[in-house]
Amino acid sequence: MNTNNQIAKLPTYIEGFDEISKGGLPDGRTTIVTGTAGSAKTLFAAQFLVESIKNGASGVFVTFEEPPVDIRRNIKSFGWDITEYEKQGHWAFVDASPGVQGDQMEIGDFDFSALQARIKAAIKKTGAKRVSIDSLGAVFSQFENSHVIRRELFALTRNIKEMGVTAVMTMERTEDYGSIGRFGVEEFVADNVIIFRNILAAEKRRRTIEILKYRGTNHQKGEYPFTINSERGMVIIPLSAIELTQKSSNIRVTSGNSEMDKMCDGGYFRDSIVLLSGATGTGKTLMATEFLAGGVREGEKALFFAFEESREQIFRNAKGWGYDFEQMEKEGNLKVAGIYPESEALEDHLLKIKDEIKRFKPNRIAIDSLSALERISTDKGFREFIIALTSYVKQEEITGLFTSTASSLAGGPSITETHISTITDSIILLRYIETHGEIRRGLTVLKMRGSKHEKNIREFIIDSDGMHIGQSLRDVAGVISGYTM
Repeated sequence: MNTNNQIAKLPTYIEGFDEISKGGLPDGRTTIVTGTAGSAKTLFAAQFLVESIKNGASGVFVTFEEPPVDIRRNIKSFGWDITEYEKQGHWAFVDASPGVQGDQMEIGDFDFSALQARIKAAIKKTGAKRVSIDSLGAVFSQFENSHVIRRELFALTRNIKEMGVTAVMTMERTEDYGSIGRFGVEEFVADNVIIFRNILAAEKRRRTIEILKYRGTNHQKGEYPFTINSERGMVIIPLSAIELTQKSSNIRVTSGNSEMDKMCDGGYFRDSIVLLSGATGTGKTLMATEFLAGGVREGEKALFFAFEESREQIFRNAKGWGYDFEQMEKEGNLKVAGIYPESEALEDHLLKIKDEIKRFKPNRIAIDSLSALERISTDKGFREFIIALTSYVKQEEITGLFTSTASSLAGGPSITETHISTITDSIILLRYIETHGEIRRGLTVLKMRGSKHEKNIREFIIDSDGMHIGQSLRDVAGVISGYTM
């Protein structure tokens, strides 16, 4: 394939963006970044320069709205010291904010000549190849004539291109789904358009980014969720960039329960995702506990994220079943994190899980439960979370066990199961069963991809020694559907 005519891309080093943009921003061109108030446009423009400085380049920030002192203060909250960058000659401000004397604006006669001269001087001073302009809407809101706006946008983008820099211009739009910009002409005068959204749905906020237009070059299509991290700034979750390239292993690992291993023909595959589904009290957390303890017993490292119980509760319950989680942690073989789901957005929980995996490097991970996380997100957001989480766990060749709470005491499908069942390798159902006037518990392996497994429904009991899986239940039906007979 001839690559001579392809447009080069400049890496932004913004986490996730270079994946969805297939390389970054088109080099030497202007990109309009548009969105409603609070959608993170200014953060993107600033981080574009910060990340370039971290990687040995310089940048110029042109501000039409906030004075530099406010921008320095806001950006410092992410740990980025703009003042230090300025002292080093890597960052320069061109201040065109309200109240600054300099460029005078006259309707009909206004142009950017003086501003362009100041931008050129800042570029020459720093040797910058990246420029961020925030926000053009503050200037153009003074004009009613769209022809004036179009003319000046054309002039500015043309001159920036002649300066040999890659530029980001932010502009506001009035609604998340509608006209690209406030004035209806912005998308026609720039080579590239990126849209940020901060949508309220079902009383929950969801931030997304969409590359609408990349003239002459390819990019991933659609919206992608992102979050704002206090240490890393904007972090985009590139779902469509996930590829099915994970390795597959025939090695078996223990479930932590010898009878469960027999039902699964020797245990779980090492790189598999296992879903435990059951009503409250059926033993999901106990099975997760046995799974983690079994790994530690075999010399593996285990990581546990509990979203329904505190660390103290987890330790107490595990000790009641004969597992000393506290000692396992002291020895460095186990790590337990008890987190309240509502403490952060779902995307932030995903980042924390991935970061902890990178730091602790576990061989197996358990999450109890996915249903607790489901309630803090939109339906679409939760589905994206599941895809990103399971893909990352499989990519790292970690054995994953996730629990899901069924919608009724007798069982039945849940929204969580609907989202994850098709991408899990194994599904184990735990159910209450009513027979002859008493409540019993039943367990079955519903699915085990790539392996034979036992099809029987087994009774199990829970006592102070943990879970004991017994004989097959021959006199009941309807366990899977949740309606027993």
